[in-house]
Order: sequence, then structure tokens, then C-alpha cells
Amino acid sequence: MIVLLALTQQIVLIPFFLGYLGHETLSAWLTIFAAGSLVQAADPGLHAWTLNRFLSFRSRADTNRRTRSYFAGVLLLFIGVVAGLVSVIGILLLLLKPADVLGFRNEPGFNLAFAVVTLGLATTLPVNLASSLFRARGLYGRVVTVQAWGTGLGQVAQVIAVFLTGNLLMVALAFVAGQVGFSAFILFSDLKRHFPFLSMTPRRVSWRWTRAQFAGAFPFGVMNFAEVGMSYLSVLLVGALVSDRAAIAQWVLTRTVANFLRVLCYQFSLPIAAELGHDHAVGARESLRALYAKGLFIVTFTVSLITGGLLSFWREFFELWTSGAIPYDATLAVVLIGGTCLVTPATFAMSYASYSDRGTLLLWTKSLQIAIFFGLAAFLIPTLGPLGAAISLTSADAVAQLGILFSLLLVQTLQHSFRHAVLLFGMMLAVVATGLTMGMVARYAVPGTGFIDLVLQCSVWMAGMALIVSPLGRSGIRNRLIVSIPH
Repeated sequence: MIVLLALTQQIVLIPFFLGYLGHETLSAWLTIFAAGSLVQAADPGLHAWTLNRFLSFRSRADTNRRTRSYFAGVLLLFIGVVAGLVSVIGILLLLLKPADVLGFRNEPGFNLAFAVVTLGLATTLPVNLASSLFRARGLYGRVVTVQAWGTGLGQVAQVIAVFLTGNLLMVALAFVAGQVGFSAFILFSDLKRHFPFLSMTPRRVSWRWTRAQFAGAFPFGVMNFAEVGMSYLSVLLVGALVSDRAAIAQWVLTRTVANFLRVLCYQFSLPIAAELGHDHAVGARESLRALYAKGLFIVTFTVSLITGGLLSFWREFFELWTSGAIPYDATLAVVLIGGTCLVTPATFAMSYASYSDRGTLLLWTKSLQIAIFFGLAAFLIPTLGPLGAAISLTSADAVAQLGILFSLLLVQTLQHSFRHAVLLFGMMLAVVATGLTMGMVARYAVPGTGFIDLVLQCSVWMAGMALIVSPLGRSGIRNRLIVSIPH
């Protein structure tokens, strides 16, 4: 549900915003949205670190007492992080005008809207602590449900704000209200209802204990920034280094669908990663190998199938989506969407690493990823624009995540790692190629470029792909295929 709402926020609302606000104001809003998302990624790894700690408490006889004490201590750390982040943002807003830095001097209310979104979303960081506890206790669906309601209501409020006022500040207030409201409900109402043993009063902690928590969380903080923050930071870099407002919108919109594909992969991986983390904790090696091999294969197959469809019809969809107001860049789309599909196995490996407390491995690989991105971006964005940002992101992913993180975990986890890798990437290539071929067949069967033509083409594509994969619907064939996956 939350993935669909994220799709609504980034894709369904874009034509509406574009029609009422124009591409200049749309570019401004997408830049502000990226800045707010970057602030939400500023959690210094405490989310993933506390998740691992809460999981470790489940094997203890006094799990509730340990959880209560630890929660109260870390809550104070989260409050401190929020206070520090708000102070830093406030000082930067006083010293620098975002409209001048990001090139939106002619956009009324940009500075105030920027401040509302960044400062407002900074106050929502403590909900990550609640989210980690819900996830560790198998109740993560509850957080997702409440978050979906908050996001959905915020989107309705954004539409009303655009329709009635066309004011950037009103859109920002509507967006932040949904996020802050969701966080407040989780922290002050829902959390106590599901975990009555908790105390919402922060517990004083020692400096030694505080240092230990931040030291343990640091690798996960680097991972969080590399995985989420860099994607949104690239929007701000393109905004600052590229003068063409249409090119900025082009970059943000294309990155949106690639990010959507990445989020889908991450969401598919989460429940499997939780089981893998449990098997790793209890030392169930054989079960771990089998589940890792099957989970990796299924997630990669699913993302490859979606990628084939996206690459087949992205141009037609993009032109209808933007009503031709923003130029389409085929190379940019292939680099971003194809690159996201290519690193799917690494995204799955990252999820497993997060649940198995591989902090050192995450630290080194993610640090390398960040260094590669900034090293390439400094040269490529000024010369190639959005394409340079895409090449920088994809290259950093491929070298650090796929070349190191995925490879090491595959060798450490599976007995037949090389055979599995050959099968995995061969399957990925075959599925994407089949999807592209079926896309050409669909366009040949239903020529045309209108909305109805696109819907019919997609219908033909889905019918054809369903026919191709229909043998997997037979349990006998499916089970034989699963058993044959090397592990």
C-alpha cells in the first residue's frame, strides 16, 4: 500500500501539479520534496541499529524489561538528533537562501516552503524508533497502515491546496501535515496500545553508553545515506549545477520511476531478510542458504519482469505524463532504470546485511559507494547534466554494491555461489529481453501514441507475458525450478 501511495505522490500527482503550477513551480516543488526526503534519511543509523538490538532481546527471558529500558534510553538520543538537526538546518537557512543556492530566485515563497518541509520532516525522525520495534515484534504492517493513511490524507490535502490556491507554501504545509500527524499518532497513541510496558519518558544515559550506540549505528547511517540520501542529494546537485529548469524536472521524473523500482525491490526483500536475520542469529545454516538462494532469485525475477515492462513503454508514458512539456531522454531512462535492475541482487544483499548486523561490511562498501558517486558527479554533472548524475549513481552502485557487497555475501552464504550468480544474471537478461521483445510486439499489434493506445499496448504486453510465464503456475514445474536453484 505505501509503495502504491509513493507512486501516487511521485507519478499520479505530477500531471495535476504540472497543469496547475507549470514546470518551473513543479521543479521547485520536486526539489523541496527531495530536500525533505534527504532530511528523513539523516537518521544516523539508529533505526537499523535499534532494530538489531530489539531482535536480539527476543531471545532473552526478560525481553520486555530490556526493551523498555533500551527504548527509553534511545528515545533520548533520537530527541537529541532532532534538536541538533533542527539547529543545523535553522542556522543554514539563516546564512543561506535556498532559492539562491538552488536557482529558484523567481519562485515566490520558495524559501519559506523549503524551511517548512525540512524543519517539519526533521521532527518525524523519532518515529523510526517506533518503526524498528514494530518490525522486530512482527507488527511492521501496523506502521505501514498508519503511514499509508497519513500519506493518503496528505496527498488529498496537496491536491486541494494546488486546486484552490496554486501556492507552493500551501502544498508544502499539506505535505508536512500528513507526515507529522502520522508520526505523532504512532508515537503517542499506537505505540502504547501495542506495547503497554513501554515508558515514553526518556531515560538519562551515560556518555559511554551513548557513544556505544552511535558507534554501533554509524555503519547503518552510512548505508542509509548511500541508499536513500544520495538519490535525493543528486536532485539538489543537479538543481545547483544545471541551469535548465526543464532538465531538472526531466531528471527528477526519470529518477522517480527508477527509485520506485528500487523501493519495490527493497519492500520485496524485507520479509525475506527478516527470516534470514533470524536464521543467521540462531545458526541455521542450511535453512539460511536455501532461503537466501530462493529469495534472491524470486526478487530478481520480479524486478526484471517489471523492468522489461517499464523500458518497453516508458517513453510513451513519459510523453503522456508530462503532456510534452518536458523533453524525453532515452539514454537517461536506460541508464537509470536498467542500472536499478542490474543492482537488484545487491539491494537484496543489503537488506540481509542489515538484518544480520554486518556493520563493518556495510560501512566499507557504502563509504566506497559514496566516494565513487561524489568523485564522478563533480566532473560528470557539470558536463553531462542529468545523464552525468545517472552515470555517477549507477556506477557507484555497480562497483560498491554489486561488485563487493553482493559478491562477498554470496560467497559467504552459498556453497555454489558462482553457479547461482551465472543463473541469476542469465535469468535477469532473459526476462528483460523477453519483456522488451513483447513490448515491440504490443506496439506492432496496437499502433498509436494516445492514452487508449498505451492502455491497449500494456494489456497486450501483460497478456503475452502472462502466457509466457504461465507454466510457473503449475506447482510441479514451479517446485522443480525452486529445487534446482543452486545454493
